[in-house]
Amino acid sequence: MTNQDGRYLVKIVAPVGYRVWRLEFTKRHLVAFIVISIFAVAGIAGSGVWTYRHAELRLSELRSQAQDQKDQLHQIDARAAELDSELRALEKQNDEIGKMFGSNGRAPAKSTARTDARGGPESYSPNESFETVAARVERLRADSRRVRADGDRLRRLAMHVLNVHRLEDLARARVLAAIPSINPAGDVGIRSPYGWRVDPWPEFHAGVDLAADYGDPVVASAAGTVVFAQYDGGFGNRVAIDHGNGYQTWYCHLSRIDVSAGEYVRKAQHIALVGSTGESTGPHLHYQVMLDGKPVDPTPYLTGVPDKVLASLH
Repeated sequence: MTNQDGRYLVKIVAPVGYRVWRLEFTKRHLVAFIVISIFAVAGIAGSGVWTYRHAELRLSELRSQAQDQKDQLHQIDARAAELDSELRALEKQNDEIGKMFGSNGRAPAKSTARTDARGGPESYSPNESFETVAARVERLRADSRRVRADGDRLRRLAMHVLNVHRLEDLARARVLAAIPSINPAGDVGIRSPYGWRVDPWPEFHAGVDLAADYGDPVVASAAGTVVFAQYDGGFGNRVAIDHGNGYQTWYCHLSRIDVSAGEYVRKAQHIALVGSTGESTGPHLHYQVMLDGKPVDPTPYLTGVPDKVLASLH
C-alpha cells in the first residue's frame, strides 16, 4: 500500500489473533535496499568466484607437487637400481677375490633388491608408493653395509696372503743370496778345472783356478760371514766365507785382503784383490766351494744356482 506522500506501508497480520505488524518505508529505503541487495549478491558471487579460482589454483599446485613427487620417486628408484647394479658387480668382484686368495668358502649373501624376469634390477613403476621405494632403499643400505663388511674382510685376507707371500719371497731371496751363484773374479774363464791334474804336479785339485790378472777385484759369490781372512800356507792369503747353509767359499792366493773375520758381506761385495801368494805359479784366483765340509765342483756355481740345488728348495 502507498499513500500520497510517497510512503509505502506493509501490514503483516498473524494467522491467529488480532496482532498486526506495520512496516513503513519510502522510495529511498527501497532504492537503498535494492542497492544493498545488488552489492550483497555481487559480493557473494565474487566470493564464490574467488573461492573457485583459489581451489582451482590449489588443485593445480597439488597436481604439480604430485608430478614432482613422482619424478623424484622415479629418480630415487633409478638411482637405487644403479646402486643395486654396482653392488652386484662388487659382490662378484669380492667373490672372485675370495677365490683368488683362498677365502674360507663362505658364499656371500646375495642382494635383496628386486629383480625382473631376466635377473636384472627391476625398473620403477609409477604406481609405487613412497613406502615401497623407501623399503627398497633400506634394503640397499643393508646390502651396502654387508658388501662393505665383505670387502673389508677380503682386504684383510688379501693383505695377510700378500704379506705371507712377501715373507716367503724374502725368505727365498735370502736363501738364494746365501748360495754361491756368481764368478768371484768377474767375466773370466777357468784356467785349471776341478778334479785330478798333473800340472804343475799330480794332485786332486779341490777347486778351480780362474784366469784373472794380478790386482783384479775379487767379490763374494754369496752372502755370508767371513770366518777366515789371513795367510794360510800353500793357499797364500785366503778368505773363507761361511754362508750359513752348509756352504763355504774359499778365495786363495790373494795379493790383498780387504775384509776381516767376523764381518758380514753381501753377494757381489768386494773382499780382496787377485795375487800369486802361497804355492802359486802365477797370478790367478783359486776358488773353492765347500758343502758340509767337503769340496764340490765350483763350475756349476759360476753362472747361477745349479738346477739341482733350486729343485731341492721347493
